[in-house]
Amino acid sequence: MKNINIQGLNWDAKSSFQKGPAKAPSLIRKALYSDSMNLCTEFGISIENDNIADKGDFKIDEYFDITSITKKHIAGGAKLLSLGGDHSVTFPIIKAFHDQYPKLDILHIDAHADLYHDYEGDPYSHACPFARIMENGFAVKLVQVGIRTLNPHQASQAEKYKVDVHEMRNLNLSSIKKFENPLYISLDMDGFDPAFAPGVSHHEPGGLSSRQVIDLIHSINTEIVGADIVEYNPDRDFNDMTAYLAAKMMKEILGKMMER
Repeated sequence: MKNINIQGLNWDAKSSFQKGPAKAPSLIRKALYSDSMNLCTEFGISIENDNIADKGDFKIDEYFDITSITKKHIAGGAKLLSLGGDHSVTFPIIKAFHDQYPKLDILHIDAHADLYHDYEGDPYSHACPFARIMENGFAVKLVQVGIRTLNPHQASQAEKYKVDVHEMRNLNLSSIKKFENPLYISLDMDGFDPAFAPGVSHHEPGGLSSRQVIDLIHSINTEIVGADIVEYNPDRDFNDMTAYLAAKMMKEILGKMMER
């Protein structure tokens, strides 16, 4: 089994509405390792494994420091799970992945498409990472699930970059085609309905249930080489509900990464 590294990114400088996600990584871990849950996935796989190494949290001073940090943690072919942080972290992470994975598929779970050409004058806003990824050719295929805020500009961007968008208004998870290349998963916690994940900056009702997302992750039948869990905002959480959901997703994603 390949080694799997974990990195926490204390970064929310590109958040457009509310700060807070920079505090998330340590609180997700706190939930994961609390006495409330054990460390086995639903398939009975323990993430207490010598092949998994937590590299700790990193305070980010400059945006593209994320790329250099990530390169260190995927050296030698290691897989990587990143804890954000706002969603802007995904572009510099994928930039680091591109050398090792010139053919990469991405599964993006979110309320928002994050395809703005720029947002409020910032091309690296947390509303823009997938525009940067696709214009640079860093992904062969981008599949977005849970979208429920697709405005005309982002719809045209999705068409331009041939994004496979699965909106909530007519969602059919069984219609998602199989991935053929190494896969990266980007999970924005506001992809969940706020009833399941109140601890996010952007409450967008009508979202995914925790069961839907878990089943989607479990259904993946290709090698997962990387993932991120982003946009958990502890300042908005209620009884640590979102921290525990993020920890649950961390556990299930790590379990899938261990399969191949």
